[in-house]
Amino acid sequence: MKYIHSLLSFLFITFNACAQQAASEVKAEEPTNIDYTTELVVPDINIPWGMTFLPDGSMLITEKTGELIHFKDGKKTIIDGAPEVYVRGQGGLLDIKLHPEYEKTGWIYITFSSSEGDEDGGNTALIRAKLNGNTLVEKQLLYKATPNTKKGQHFGSRIEFDDDGYLYFSAGERGERDINPQDITRDGGKIYRLNDDGSIPTDNPFVNNKNAKPAIFSYGHRNPQGMAKNPYTGAIWVNEHGPQGGDEINIIEKGKNYGWPVISYGINYSGTSFTDITEKEGMEQPLFYWVPSIAPSGMAFVTSNIYPNWKGNILVGSLKFSYLERLELKNNKVVKREKLLEGLGRVRNVIQGPDGYIYVAIEGKGIVKIVPNK
Repeated sequence: MKYIHSLLSFLFITFNACAQQAASEVKAEEPTNIDYTTELVVPDINIPWGMTFLPDGSMLITEKTGELIHFKDGKKTIIDGAPEVYVRGQGGLLDIKLHPEYEKTGWIYITFSSSEGDEDGGNTALIRAKLNGNTLVEKQLLYKATPNTKKGQHFGSRIEFDDDGYLYFSAGERGERDINPQDITRDGGKIYRLNDDGSIPTDNPFVNNKNAKPAIFSYGHRNPQGMAKNPYTGAIWVNEHGPQGGDEINIIEKGKNYGWPVISYGINYSGTSFTDITEKEGMEQPLFYWVPSIAPSGMAFVTSNIYPNWKGNILVGSLKFSYLERLELKNNKVVKREKLLEGLGRVRNVIQGPDGYIYVAIEGKGIVKIVPNK
């Protein structure tokens, strides 16, 4: 009996791996012609998790351990008044984003792991604040996921605004895959949508379900650590970590279920299976998935004329393999993958700056700018 069980497990894993290979049709290519250089813009940051540009061209950068850094004129200043952070595992000071009308409102949005609440441990929180000199002021807590837990994995968390001014942010399922992501009465494994002041939009999908968390916009997620607005369609795209295999890119739609952990193209880290299906009615298929996992992080669309051959592409950081991946799209399908910046370090984030250049946050190094060769 033990032999039969082992044989069935082996056959399932082998079949699943073959199916993954057949579905993962586009292999990552080594660059055939290095037509860019990198310039170290902000040195000596250990884990630069989030970054954004202020209107004067300076940068705000979150260091995962809790420091909010203002980089201006070649100098780093630590901003006072950053939120108190519960630093554990993947938790810390996470993403940062300016209000779309920042020069009018002054609001800055930050996600982080917070210990606020009755239970020990922490969970993902979102605040907004304003910058007065070198101090964060007028801090407002907009959302705090519950319950706290001492687990160190899967906090998420990225922030994005859509064309209508709604705020989206992600929270991972905190390592509770069989409890949180499929349950809309619980936080974790969700994409949330709020008004910019933290109030709940009246047309959120679950506002009329008295037991649901009304901020939820989509569910069935594992650990979304990349989020970007598609500048051509206005849709919110996310990437998220799978287990061993099955990292995904998803286009987020109202009220949709993205399947974790009922469906997945991944397996347990031990090599065993946890689900025998990759699709199910009522659950969304990813736009793209990676097998093997690359451990995706920040994500950005390229719209700049500075990189004519990359225009319309997506850039995704790989923590596992320490490179920046360029995904070429055609009709919402990935037709080419290319490895960039190999060997510089674990890529934590990537954004296109207001000057049109691509800026990449690399652990143990800092922020580098990609400069095309002339």
